[in-house]
Amino acid sequence: MQVPAKQHRRKRLPRRGSENSCIRRCAQYKDHVWSYDFVADRLEDGRKIRLLVIIDEFTRECLAIEVARSFTAMQVIDVLQYLFAVRGSPKHIRSDNGPEFVARKLTKWLKQAAVETLFIAPGSPWENGYVESFNGKLRDELLNGELFLSLGEARWIIDRWQLDYNHHRLHSSIDYQTPAAFAARCSSSDRPTASLQKNTGPMNPDSLT
Repeated sequence: MQVPAKQHRRKRLPRRGSENSCIRRCAQYKDHVWSYDFVADRLEDGRKIRLLVIIDEFTRECLAIEVARSFTAMQVIDVLQYLFAVRGSPKHIRSDNGPEFVARKLTKWLKQAAVETLFIAPGSPWENGYVESFNGKLRDELLNGELFLSLGEARWIIDRWQLDYNHHRLHSSIDYQTPAAFAARCSSSDRPTASLQKNTGPMNPDSLT
């Protein structure tokens, strides 16, 4: 009886990601890289709603969670325009290739604002790991346990959650500070200290708590 030759399992190489992934293009200071994404949910009556989530990858701040029935590229521009006015613009903004994000109107507007777009590889959500991790916590901690009766109620409850996240949630990746407290220490051109470079390094998108 012939014994079949033992097959060696091929060692899986670590994901390196595309040039625009959070692994290769990681935030080094406040407002260096923002990322944005959409989260879908439903009201009690079954009507769909969408949440536009925007975060600062370095400070871990949630800059916006806008809630609407749907979003156009122009509505995304309106949200960004407000944030740029009150906070300043980022150097880069990372996203997937959703139709709102790749729309010519939005990409042209961002180019005019001197913001470089970082589009991740199609079908590779881990390349936008910071906002994907945030979205998971938003869903697990809030959306899965709430039944919103109206769009207004959804906005109010989600806004309260965002405030708590920014001002009361301690994050190990930023020396156990809240995102708001950490951001207050940073200027938009500050380089991180050696300890923060280690904590906020490119391989740590899941360290949001």
